[in-house]
Amino acid sequence: MSKIFITGGTGCIGASAIHNLLTNHDSEIDSIIIASRTGDPKLLKIWFGDSVDELVQSGKLQFVSVDIGNSVALEKLLQEHQPNRIMHLGALQSPDCDSTPAKGVEINVTGTLNLFAAVEKLETKVERFVFASSAAVYGKRSMYPGDIIPESETLAPPNYYGVWKVAGEHLAALFHDRSGIPTVSLRLNTTYGPGRDRGKTSAPTVALKSIAKGSADGDAVAFRMPYQGRENYHYVEDVGAHFAGVCMLPFEGCESFNIKGKTIPVADFLEAAKTVATDMGMTKIDLGIEENAAPNLFICDLDDQKVDAAFPGLPKTPIEEGIRKSLETFKKHAADGILDL
Repeated sequence: MSKIFITGGTGCIGASAIHNLLTNHDSEIDSIIIASRTGDPKLLKIWFGDSVDELVQSGKLQFVSVDIGNSVALEKLLQEHQPNRIMHLGALQSPDCDSTPAKGVEINVTGTLNLFAAVEKLETKVERFVFASSAAVYGKRSMYPGDIIPESETLAPPNYYGVWKVAGEHLAALFHDRSGIPTVSLRLNTTYGPGRDRGKTSAPTVALKSIAKGSADGDAVAFRMPYQGRENYHYVEDVGAHFAGVCMLPFEGCESFNIKGKTIPVADFLEAAKTVATDMGMTKIDLGIEENAAPNLFICDLDDQKVDAAFPGLPKTPIEEGIRKSLETFKKHAADGILDL
């Protein structure tokens, strides 16, 4: 049986990953220890509803408070719980890294190093370490002449966040060399859907929320995308399934993988959102792109053949279907009075 330790488990990706773990791998899991600084189960309740409380009471989910920048406290916590699978999702997002670089280093680099060091000292046999990397490790799209971008291409991160994700991947490789523990880094790009409320690429989700809000209020809520160009999209449940899958499915070695996704122009995503919403009877829509919007900062056209070969069967939801499922959730949230823009 697996005891899984997850940093950032109360965030968007963590909540979706935990939902997938307990939906598809429940019989293999003894407990999931969710380490965060807040312990707020709000995003978990998107997927589990009030049954989060029942999962906590049963011991299936355990919330623990820790600052991964505190190496002593982190090591003590891991020694206490002795997990045999680790999922490291905790990180400071791009805007916060830009505004407070020192804090970004403390959490995204030092915190990651602390976790690797603490895991190496565990007495139990650790079967997997999963690190949440990012497509921000790549350079601008113009650097790459090919139609698709494989994991082997040159890394040239465009911001602090990307630099520190590159550092995390290198630390993961060193960790694997030292420990022999199978280690996976997943590079994700624009995740959209329920719970995706933070970071530079949360804008597609806010666009969908504005549709639901306008439909509920009877008056369109205007939203303008702050960037333009092509964008690589992942539906949030797919991302959760990727993290759950690479955590639990057979694997040996140390590799970085692009998560499965679809690249289309930002304008096409907005048009798809309008079409799907209209088909659902949600007609109060005012979406567009800001005048003189800057080009999308992050890479697109990512090759996802490698992850499909290593972990066959991971989902890749069509964008229209992901939009529909997201709008269904946001419509319900609006009706319940809990939709937050």
